[in-house]
Amino acid sequence: MKDEMKLASNLVSNGSIDYKGRIAEKRETGGWKASPYIIVNEVVERFAFFSIAVNMVAYLVGEMHQPLPEAATHVTNWSGAAYVLTLLGAFVADAYLGRFSTIITFSCIYAVGMVLLTLSGSIDTLRPPQCTTKPCIQASTSQTSFLYCAMTLIALGTGGIKPCVSSFGADQFDESDPIEAQKKYSFFNWFYFAINMGAMFGITLLVYVQVEFGWGWGFGIPAGATFASIFIFVAGRRKYRYQKPMGSAFTRFVQMPLFFTRLVFYQSVPSWGTLQRSGIGCLDKAAVIIEPGGETKNRWKICTITQVEEFKSFIRILPVWAATIALSISYAQLSTFFIAQANTMDRNLGPDFKIPAGSVPVFSSFNALIVIPIYEKLAVPFLRARTGHPRGITSLQRIGAGLFVSIFAMVSAAAVERTRRGESSGGSRVSVFWLFPQCFLIGTAEVFSYVGQLEFFYDEATEGTRSISSAVFLSEIGIGSWLSSAAVKMVVRGSGGVRKGWLREDLNESRLDYFYWILTGVNALNFFVYLWVARRYKGRRSEPAAAVELAAGQVHDNGDGIF
Repeated sequence: MKDEMKLASNLVSNGSIDYKGRIAEKRETGGWKASPYIIVNEVVERFAFFSIAVNMVAYLVGEMHQPLPEAATHVTNWSGAAYVLTLLGAFVADAYLGRFSTIITFSCIYAVGMVLLTLSGSIDTLRPPQCTTKPCIQASTSQTSFLYCAMTLIALGTGGIKPCVSSFGADQFDESDPIEAQKKYSFFNWFYFAINMGAMFGITLLVYVQVEFGWGWGFGIPAGATFASIFIFVAGRRKYRYQKPMGSAFTRFVQMPLFFTRLVFYQSVPSWGTLQRSGIGCLDKAAVIIEPGGETKNRWKICTITQVEEFKSFIRILPVWAATIALSISYAQLSTFFIAQANTMDRNLGPDFKIPAGSVPVFSSFNALIVIPIYEKLAVPFLRARTGHPRGITSLQRIGAGLFVSIFAMVSAAAVERTRRGESSGGSRVSVFWLFPQCFLIGTAEVFSYVGQLEFFYDEATEGTRSISSAVFLSEIGIGSWLSSAAVKMVVRGSGGVRKGWLREDLNESRLDYFYWILTGVNALNFFVYLWVARRYKGRRSEPAAAVELAAGQVHDNGDGIF
């Protein structure tokens, strides 16, 4: 009897299984025994992605002979698409493959894209001839198509990996075990640390290799690392805990409005007073209790309590998601205008070394490598002792702190740009290290906000919607990139065009500081909107369970599965 109780206490209680399909044992699987394999995969993916993102504009302009504005737009749209495609990756993981198989599948797609990109950078016939006199010979349709095919596969691979890898990592910790639950939140911090470690190497080492040794080596090294990361990730399969796919969350979300509409038309319409009191709790009335023997295989005729809870948890997080998107717009400047500023500044580091302009975002990544260990080892215990919260502060408070810091990041960017422009007009150049404050602050904002959102969207999702919840969060980064492009176009048109407006080809004749002040105002407004949303947020765990039971008990199956 004691042996059976001991065995039961060693088994996870969240439904996870091991690689043989048995209920996972805590001693043999999951936790920090499995997490390093997952983190390595993410480090390499970010290493490859950022090495491309920060230097692709230079490749399109210098090698493919595209105009600068067109190249910048292509890179921004590509980056945005990579994050929006996380919705596809989440759908595949939740509905069909599960997180582990989805990561493997899309990592292979990513690797193929990296190989094609390496060929583009290595084989002369896949690029137009070197430009010796203006106008340059443009890339042919076949050359451009080959490159775009490679970038599409990389974006697709990113979209499949990103929504699954953080959730798969969190799946390695049993939430019902207080010790493992605490380790899960440490995992989110170190996971973001790993992201920035990969980004830092991509921004520094790979950019340097691309500049000094050529594009073939610059693209080939991360391609090789991608293949190695797949083998490392597979090597940990015996240590992982797996969650079985639970069907498409998208399909279940589409079904819910149909169920509720039937409720409105065929039963009773909730009064306005009821809607005000219960909010989305009135959706509980859409749930059906199946009588014994009355089960139907047509899922479009049956709405379960679990389905209602999934839909409610998803609806709840959308206002928080919308109220944090301004930070993504500001963060997009890190790989665009921040680098454009660096190109006009003094980048000499001693007599023999010049910092590549594309490496400037390392200031932001370096920040995370400093802040996260300090926050994890010093700030969390200090705050926990005073607040009693196991993480020191809540996820929503952490997100708010990041949004608040982002305001000062753009204030710093505007002030530095005004100084840089003033010095340039006098014939001198300021040091590139003047960009350090704005990069450091935007990095600090990301440390707080990104990890807070990882925690929040994972905690507030149900078991069957955690991949899609992570994807919704990540899609915000892609939408932020697209909104940044839209904002640039609006400012250019509204301020007088490319020749006379605030944003011109020549940065010294532009008024980039005005654009930064606009973003400062957007961030400030967004922060107050977020405060309003966060104060009114009621989490999934704060809703009394009795309300679900009461609402569900009011509706029964009528024999044919329709209300």
